[in-house]
Amino acid sequence: MAMEGKVIVITGASSGIGEAAARELASKGACVVLGARREERLELLKQTIEHEGGKAIYKTTDVTKREEVEALVNEAVQAYGRVDVMINNAGISLASNMSKTKVNEWDSMIDVNLKGVLYGIAAALPPMLKQKEGHIISISSEEGHETATSNVVYSATKRAVRVVMDGLRKEVQPEDNIKATTISPGVVATELTDHLTDEDLLNMMDNYILGPSLYPEDVANAITYVIEQPDHVAVNEMLVRPKPHQ
Repeated sequence: MAMEGKVIVITGASSGIGEAAARELASKGACVVLGARREERLELLKQTIEHEGGKAIYKTTDVTKREEVEALVNEAVQAYGRVDVMINNAGISLASNMSKTKVNEWDSMIDVNLKGVLYGIAAALPPMLKQKEGHIISISSEEGHETATSNVVYSATKRAVRVVMDGLRKEVQPEDNIKATTISPGVVATELTDHLTDEDLLNMMDNYILGPSLYPEDVANAITYVIEQPDHVAVNEMLVRPKPHQ
């Protein structure tokens, strides 16, 4: 019953972790508000959730545009009168060696992975402060704990997310009743690496035997666990890795 009726906004909801979280949370009674750029995927997900007996609405959202993230949160407030949980999930990984100086890709990762999270906080925090209750969850990465070779800028953005969320947790006052959680998954089988442009890395990946990985549903379960904790319990940070093969 802890999830029943909660209004949960999810960015990057059209695939991967966001899609899995939306389905899992809706199955437990939450009203999910879906944001992503691909409207056709959002519409399909909405229909799937409703077919499974859940509640979902959506708004096409590019997290690199602050006004669109604000509009997504406003959609939740207008539809349901409040926003209980904000899940900053949208992210991109454009790995390359720094010597390739793919500065445009660096900018894209900063815009989505870091500024997108900041825009999510900026949109969700005011209504949460007003209602004296809320929970902001941001998805970082295992690579935000240890710098990844050939993916330095991605690691930097994900470490920055951890810093931002730690600062948010320390800034909110006890009377605000707002929780801040960072979840850092290890390797997850998603579309995250589908947009790589570095030919050397692509060739290397073609010959690379994929090690153990998580599924989006595993991270969705972690998100659900964090939200379902009683009011007096705050999970500040969670690192979820796949179990190594024996």
